[in-house]
Amino acid sequence: MNPRLVKEADALTDDGYKVTVLYAYWNDWGTQLDKQLLSGKKWKATRLGGDPQQKPVTYFLSRLIHKISYIVLQKTGNYKYFADLAIARSSYFLMRGARKYKADLYIAHNLGALPAAFKTSLKYKKPCGFDAEDFHRQESTDDVNSFNFKIAKYIEDKCLPSIQYLTASSPFISERYASLYNKKVTTILNVFPKTDLSVLGNKNINKPLKLFWFSQTIGPNRGLEMVIEAMGLAKKDIELHLLGQPVNGFKQHLLQMANDEGLNNSDFFFYEPIKADEIFHLAAQFDIGLASDVNFCLNRNIALTNKIFTYIQSGLAVVANNTPAQSSLMHQYSKTGKVYNNAIELSAILNEYTENRELLYQTQKESFEIGQNQLNWENESKKFLMVIKEIIK
Repeated sequence: MNPRLVKEADALTDDGYKVTVLYAYWNDWGTQLDKQLLSGKKWKATRLGGDPQQKPVTYFLSRLIHKISYIVLQKTGNYKYFADLAIARSSYFLMRGARKYKADLYIAHNLGALPAAFKTSLKYKKPCGFDAEDFHRQESTDDVNSFNFKIAKYIEDKCLPSIQYLTASSPFISERYASLYNKKVTTILNVFPKTDLSVLGNKNINKPLKLFWFSQTIGPNRGLEMVIEAMGLAKKDIELHLLGQPVNGFKQHLLQMANDEGLNNSDFFFYEPIKADEIFHLAAQFDIGLASDVNFCLNRNIALTNKIFTYIQSGLAVVANNTPAQSSLMHQYSKTGKVYNNAIELSAILNEYTENRELLYQTQKESFEIGQNQLNWENESKKFLMVIKEIIK
């Protein structure tokens, strides 16, 4: 469920490094996809912290340790002793398990894993790196008095000043961390390996216009409500295809909203989560990729999710909400699509692409070529490996 970790593990293994990944259970569908993923990998992967089916006792203990630490930390404010345990369910078992591995470099890919990587690197006097896919202290809220902000800030302030390298998923996130810790931060974009798709000849040249959006979960604060409003305003033959696991009641909420906008439920399609490398084959069937995330917190303003690059690499026209990070990327690669500020502007864009299929085709062609030649993991992995080789000499 962390494509950046998988891509880095692949790149390191292909470059001759011996890689071991320590990870934790998150949900059942992720576990099933992991079985398929890991069977074809050259690196080792060990799951710690238990799971509800195979190791329920360990899983219960991990939840108990996390819950007690979380409650005590909230009541006492004693971050020194409880933050590392309260940051994630599996943190204790990751810290305990990581000590068994004496490595040349420890890399963390989220705040729940950072204490384990950092403490183990200190134990063995080895370097530690961190990949910031998000600006974590303001990942879910901008309220500096909130518990989420305080614990994330504490973990970051404790670990990040002393680590040997820091990477981030967007230029704006890199700038934030570089300013906070006076460190060099290398931007590694959320791109994927080049695709072997012959997508352009298979595009939909007739109505309806097919929109595509994906994430691990389908839920609020992702801009989907605005998309449905724009579809209603456009009054065109448009389909919306959504890939992910809907949160409780949200699918019904979207369909009810569609009814209220005068849209047909038959124009809405929901897909179960699939392996990351299979998304491109699914995405290639559609016309437009929606980067619809809304700016409810700073992180959403400055992040570049993997979806916008997946659309480009799959040869879709990109239609992106006007967050600063997405607007900057779309300005740099203006031929890949368009940016909108509200439902009225989005509906106008959808109308334009519906009526001008030649423009749609040319935009898709530009996206695909940019994905093949510029915005891909083959290019970004070189930057990543350069960072590693500066650390392990």
